[in-house]
Amino acid sequence: MIDSKLKEKSYKFLSENKAMTTDTTKGIKVTVDTEYQQEYSNPVQRHYVFTYQITIENLSDKTIQLLSRHWDIIDLTFPKREVEGEGVVGKQPILEPGQMHQYVSGCNLKSGFGKMYGHYTMERLVDGKRFKVNIPEFEMVVPFKLN
Repeated sequence: MIDSKLKEKSYKFLSENKAMTTDTTKGIKVTVDTEYQQEYSNPVQRHYVFTYQITIENLSDKTIQLLSRHWDIIDLTFPKREVEGEGVVGKQPILEPGQMHQYVSGCNLKSGFGKMYGHYTMERLVDGKRFKVNIPEFEMVVPFKLN
C-alpha cells in the first residue's frame, strides 16, 4: 500500500481532444497533458498520432536527476509494448528543489484506443539514492471513436 502523503493522483478532461493527469511520488510531481493530432493521423491506414507534454516538478527539498524512463504502451488490440532508455528526449535533467522540467513527445497507435504509464528512475544527488517516480497512466482515445 502506498502512503497517501507520498502519492496523489488526479485526472481531468480539458477538451474533446485533450486530457491531463497528475501523480506525485516522494515529492516529485509528474503531470501529463495529452492531445490527439488529427492532422498527422490517417485512420484509413490505422495510424493515430497522439502527443503528450510531461511536466516534472521537484517539490522535495533535495536536488534530483532524472536518469532513465520506462514506458508500458497499450494499444487496444495489439500486444503491449515496453520502451526503456536513458533520460527523456536526449536529456537527463537535474532539478533543484522548486524547479521543473517540461518536454513533449508522441505515440502512434494502430487502434485509436490506448494508454501509457510507467516510471522514471531518479537519483538524489546529495547521497546517490535512486528511486522510482510514477508516470501516471493516461489514455489516448481518438475523439470521434467516443461517439
